[in-house]
Amino acid sequence: MISPIPEGYRLNAQGHLVPEEVIAEIDRDRDALVAEIFQAANQLRTSMTAFKAQAMGDVSAFIELAGEKYGAKIGGQKGNISLTSYDGSKKVMIAVGETIAFNESLQIAKALIDECIHEWTADSGTELKALVEHAFQTDKEGEINTGRILGLTRLAIEHDKWKQAMQAIKESLMVVATKTYIRLYTRPSRDRKFQQLSLDIASL
Repeated sequence: MISPIPEGYRLNAQGHLVPEEVIAEIDRDRDALVAEIFQAANQLRTSMTAFKAQAMGDVSAFIELAGEKYGAKIGGQKGNISLTSYDGSKKVMIAVGETIAFNESLQIAKALIDECIHEWTADSGTELKALVEHAFQTDKEGEINTGRILGLTRLAIEHDKWKQAMQAIKESLMVVATKTYIRLYTRPSRDRKFQQLSLDIASL
């Protein structure tokens, strides 16, 4: 439990209590500026969170209304939805993103692939072996790159054991999390492409 900071003191970056009268004015001014910016940022974040909830709620209500009133089905696969303004200049998209991971069947696939490489001659299997090793490398967090693994399934290799390995890869895929996104797009005219309205402060 963090103890309260005594009146007239501030906690420095090293965790030491420092009397305010000995803190340089420039340090106090910098601290005040950072606190002010963070306060405004937190208010903005709260507003954006409320906007997302409101917008997605409004879209859901519209879809329900359309379904009841017109018998219309709006949306696409996995809950993806696209709504465009009457003049075609604005578009609201609701997208459902999935986080994919592999279960224990991936190790079975790796074992089958290793057997394939060992069965084939050293000369013809060297490049493929390097490709496979690269695909199964993990990042700093110990995670396997999904794209590299799935890239193996696109190799046109007609070998029974390889096909078994590719099937094991496909069966090892599982959705571990889903997240819903809202994206806004605009375009100045119908003959122009839609451009995303960025709500990412880093890209503004």
